[in-house]
Amino acid sequence: MAAIVFGSIILLSIGIALNSRGGRGKIGVEEYLVGGRSFSGILLFFLAVGEIYSIGTMIGFPGGIYAKGPGYGIWFLGYILLAYPIGYYIAPLIWRAGKRYGAMTLPDIFKGHYSHRGLELVVAISALLFMIPWGQLQFEGLVVALNALGFNLSPTLSVIVSGCLAFIYISISGVKAPAFISILKDIIMLLAIIITGLVVIKEINGVSNLFNLAKQHGAMVTIDKSEDIVFSMTTIFFQSLAFYCMPIIVAVVFTSKSEGTIKRTQRFMPLYMLMYPFLILASYFALVSIPNLDNPNHAFMATVTSILPPWAVGLVAAGAALSGILVLAVTSLAVGGLVSRNLLSNVPEKSQRKWVQIIVLLYLLCSMGLTLLAPSLMLNLINTAYYGFGQFLPGLLSIFFFRSIRPAGIAAGLIAGDLFAICMHLAQINFLNINIGLIALLINFTVTYTISMYLKRKQKAQTTFEEPIAYNSIEVEETYEKNTVIVD
Repeated sequence: MAAIVFGSIILLSIGIALNSRGGRGKIGVEEYLVGGRSFSGILLFFLAVGEIYSIGTMIGFPGGIYAKGPGYGIWFLGYILLAYPIGYYIAPLIWRAGKRYGAMTLPDIFKGHYSHRGLELVVAISALLFMIPWGQLQFEGLVVALNALGFNLSPTLSVIVSGCLAFIYISISGVKAPAFISILKDIIMLLAIIITGLVVIKEINGVSNLFNLAKQHGAMVTIDKSEDIVFSMTTIFFQSLAFYCMPIIVAVVFTSKSEGTIKRTQRFMPLYMLMYPFLILASYFALVSIPNLDNPNHAFMATVTSILPPWAVGLVAAGAALSGILVLAVTSLAVGGLVSRNLLSNVPEKSQRKWVQIIVLLYLLCSMGLTLLAPSLMLNLINTAYYGFGQFLPGLLSIFFFRSIRPAGIAAGLIAGDLFAICMHLAQINFLNINIGLIALLINFTVTYTISMYLKRKQKAQTTFEEPIAYNSIEVEETYEKNTVIVD
């Protein structure tokens, strides 16, 4: 029964992907990568939360609490909640920059604003480096979800099935297919998590009884160590700053039809956090009833299979699988755009969609191979991903607000921040339990500012750059263009 429900939902998602094309013929690269910048608030909402609340929410969050205690949950919840108000102000500026420069990737913004090929390459290479592990992260969760159905598929077969589905989705209509499928996925995921939490409450006879049992089993329900608090707080702060610097999130922001649409969407995104209490209940139920799991990432699915009927297990597994596949699809698209538009030079726009599809296929194949052959390497890279994403912040703030910052300074700061974060991580150096990424970001800001001021003084003639994005809205620019009369 579980397999029938699971298979039906996957087939339905493929039907939605086919319908998302809308009977159109060949679509251009802008339509393919950013949906023609036409997504309504509802579609943007589901696509955005689909990238935020992915398989890491259903598999990784309960697994983290199971293995590391409540500190993991506080960090996970805290940084997303803080990221929303930051995004309310930053995301519209990202969209404005994308609209002004016709950007479809994060490096496109830097290329459009500074017209500096070196900076574009540094941003593109850095983005690709830290996006490598994102595919592996989704594949790992998908293996867990598929095995929960009792298929006991080998990792190789699970990875191949998941990769094929991701490629099918984005081959049909680009980013539109994941956007429309996200509506189905989010409804299923919410139902699955809420049903699981409610059944846990019924099984344990109340929330307070669950936590009392957890204490009796030696599980932590509070944070007692000061060093854990320092790490959690600095990580919350840093990752909330880094969140809207992620190339995947930037690509999602570009799909919106207006700045107002983004702001309206941001207001409602925190409502999704209502699912987390139910996930916490499932995590502690696993600690009490299913101790000593070999893999903590199995905590949620182990809870599901132990308390829900087969049809509900199929529902949960389908929600988890779609979550991972959709993030994998959008990540692949983002990688394809980065390579075809920024890493390669002089690729005609009419040929970029073909290149994107080729690169997407290569990225999926590489992610599959690395998942199966070098899992420890990929896990190390996953730990550094947010460290790298956060280093784009000084450059973006310069584009938004400051005219005196030089592209060479941004590139140098980005390289310094990346190298420091990677070296600190590999050397396992801990400085007062402060998040490594936050220290790297401070170094990045310092290098960016110092080199920019040095170059500014050294240059005899004042170098002019584009007006900062925050100073002019798109509406003002369009009005200016309409009212301008060119006289020969």
